[in-house]
Amino acid sequence: MGQALEPVAVAIDIGGTKLAAALVESDGTVLARRTAATPTGDAETVWGGLAGVLDELLRAAAGRTVLGAGIASAAPMDLRTGTISPVNIPGWRDFPITARVGELLPGLPVRLGGDALCMALAEYHHGNGRGSECLLGMVVSTGIGGGFVFAGRPHFGATGNAGHVGHFVVDPTGPLCGCGAHGCSEAFASGPSMVRWASEQGWQPLGGTADGVALAASARAGDPTARAAFRRSGAAVAQVITVASALCEVDRVVIGGGVAQAWDLLEPAITQPLADYAGLEFMRRVDVCPATLGVDSGLIGAAALLADDRVPSVPVGI
Repeated sequence: MGQALEPVAVAIDIGGTKLAAALVESDGTVLARRTAATPTGDAETVWGGLAGVLDELLRAAAGRTVLGAGIASAAPMDLRTGTISPVNIPGWRDFPITARVGELLPGLPVRLGGDALCMALAEYHHGNGRGSECLLGMVVSTGIGGGFVFAGRPHFGATGNAGHVGHFVVDPTGPLCGCGAHGCSEAFASGPSMVRWASEQGWQPLGGTADGVALAASARAGDPTARAAFRRSGAAVAQVITVASALCEVDRVVIGGGVAQAWDLLEPAITQPLADYAGLEFMRRVDVCPATLGVDSGLIGAAALLADDRVPSVPVGI
């Protein structure tokens, strides 16, 4: 007889431009990945895109024991009802994602978490978050997201929206954020905010599109405005870390996302002001490091939601 196949979790990562799903083993190994562009349109059109991805994936799971499904999604969400309203998917408002996924996996648990929280959970189990007692995972990309893992357990908050560090106000007189408030860290530190500010100061890319990749190239070439954009972003992230350290005694911060791909520029832009902002000894002990799991972190973290019985299953019968 052949060796029994490892049980797997169905992991789902819902993004504004891409829908991804995979079978994930307990050690974080990602198998049989399936992806599709996120459809535009009404709720059922978007769901049709995800259902197609899951149908393909479940065919690939033949012969394996499926433990359930974990879902990583952009917020807002409500774990009490299993619904999501991702800001980057206009067609889904209060969409009953756990119920719909549960229909495809009858009798199995379906668990939901924020995409940045799932990244943090993945890094805690399999990446640079290992060994942390109080971990903050941050995604610095098109927006800024965050998630806390305390003593190995993800912190959801009352409805699943804890960790929205992109909406920590770092300067109440600062630029308008997409959420409607002024001076959120996202309005300073996200990739589009950095490019917008640099362009307003007269920066022009060395060639091609004015985007985060071009901004990093200019900064590496010594462009003073591009370098200032990274310092401005890093200072905002450092303020977020300082507040999180004061509130929760965070001992490690793992940072991923598109902007963090320029770690050679972002890391000193964070750690230099952080040394000034953190006045108390316990706040200065925080370790800041890059994420290691890349684009698979959301899938790996979504699967990890199933690994801990303390993580609540959310309703699938509504």
